[in-house]
Amino acid sequence: MKALERFSEFVSKTFAMWVLLFAALAFFVPSGFSWIAAYITILLGIVMFGMGLTITVADFKEVLTRPKDVAVGIVGQFLIMPSLAFLLIKLFNLPPEIAIGVILVGCCPGGTSSNVMTFISKGDVALSVTITSITTLLAPFVTPGLIYLFASEYIDIAPSALFMSIVKVIIIPIALGFIVQKLFNKQAKASVKVMPLVSVVAIVAIVAAVVAGNQQKIAETGLIIFAVVVLHNCLGYLIGYLFGKMFGMNLAKKKAIAIEVGMQNSGLGASLAVAHFSPLAAVPSAIFSVWHNISGPILATIFSRINDKNT
Repeated sequence: MKALERFSEFVSKTFAMWVLLFAALAFFVPSGFSWIAAYITILLGIVMFGMGLTITVADFKEVLTRPKDVAVGIVGQFLIMPSLAFLLIKLFNLPPEIAIGVILVGCCPGGTSSNVMTFISKGDVALSVTITSITTLLAPFVTPGLIYLFASEYIDIAPSALFMSIVKVIIIPIALGFIVQKLFNKQAKASVKVMPLVSVVAIVAIVAAVVAGNQQKIAETGLIIFAVVVLHNCLGYLIGYLFGKMFGMNLAKKKAIAIEVGMQNSGLGASLAVAHFSPLAAVPSAIFSVWHNISGPILATIFSRINDKNT
């Protein structure tokens, strides 16, 4: 078990490398990975189940002790990234399927890896965990509405169908994980140590499936999508930081807000794209998964060297 825990820790620390490696393999050998597309929803459910195993009631105490900080993070998450997505698709005049994919990424809740990045950056981890948890639980209600608001000009949107999908791939697995944690606490605590390995495998598989299924389209439009994704992510970090500053937050909180806003649950974006739109609409989510696992550690490292004395 100890060896498996060490291997899990190694894989999670080298997450970006594995995402890049298997994205490249899927691009050059798509036939070896395209079959995974049928299991994207299940894979994301497994990641969310792992999140449920780690969630505790204490994770939500920040709502009561400092509601303003939590509210700033939630509003920033669901305001900045969807708005940026809409502005970027207009600026780059993206075709409808890709535009929908960018909007999907922007309307998703925060990604769980943001908590790790906030820890590395010496940011406010408790605030980060609370914002991630609450935006994830709010996603069935907020995400469909935002997608309808920003993407209905490109395609007919059925918010109720999106709501049910998000409940199935996020809320139910998280609830099951939480129940298992309460009923089998000792076993759950043991399994949590290897859940990073399971999550990495699941996310890497999702990215590989999307890349394999859209190899030709990525070859044609990959550069423009990559440029939009990079801008979306980096501007999210910057505006998130400034958003925290606007509300007079201290440095640790500003770091947490910046990372929460910039890092998205792109696995959910890919799942919704495949289920409700088109395989091509899942490409921005796949590229986002690759990119924010590169940019996140870079930003966290830079943030870790910044303290109140040099700001």
